[in-house]
Amino acid sequence: MLPLRDFIPTRRFPVLTVGIIIVNIIAFAYELLAEASGTLEQTFYTMGVVPFDVTHDFGLAVAFSFVTSMFLHGGFMHIAGNMLYLWIFGNNVEDSMGRGRFLVFYLMTGSIASAAQVLASPNSRLPSIGASGAIAGVLGAYIVLFPRARVQTLVFLGYFARMAQLPALLVLGFWFVLQLLSGLMSFGVAQMGGVAWFAHVGGFVAGLLLVRLFTLGRRQS
Repeated sequence: MLPLRDFIPTRRFPVLTVGIIIVNIIAFAYELLAEASGTLEQTFYTMGVVPFDVTHDFGLAVAFSFVTSMFLHGGFMHIAGNMLYLWIFGNNVEDSMGRGRFLVFYLMTGSIASAAQVLASPNSRLPSIGASGAIAGVLGAYIVLFPRARVQTLVFLGYFARMAQLPALLVLGFWFVLQLLSGLMSFGVAQMGGVAWFAHVGGFVAGLLLVRLFTLGRRQS
């Protein structure tokens, strides 16, 4: 299932959501330059979260990587998928929280997501990168704030696909279960790179649990 849009209007333009998307695009352009100069792998190890470094050599630079890693991506499809989800669901969450709170929420759930991945594979020397964990937090918040929302979704059925309006609870619930099962199946399997499943799980759960703290005193539409 691929969500394409929801049907909840916002009260004002989502400045922070758009701003985060722009920063991610700029960072991806920098990655392309780093790839051309042969320094992309070094960039990932310097700015990504390396679990082994967190558990064995934690310091200021490693702590800062919990933020910088959120703006790095492993390829065009990686960033395109993440930014699509952020645009669809982030604008309404930002509208509900307010811009300042949304930024703090985004960075906090993204950091918690990275911590969850470290706990799942504390000795991994592979850098964890991507906005997926923070966006998972946004998805968790969206379910709490808009439990009856519906999402225009492209549903794949074998070689065919069709459009359908599905409950957001179903679309995002299915996404979460897929992440959780994939993460559980990855235990004991040698990882040579790929998806940080437990970052997604940790970010989503953090979003579910923290969202109400970030909407206290805010009028909900």
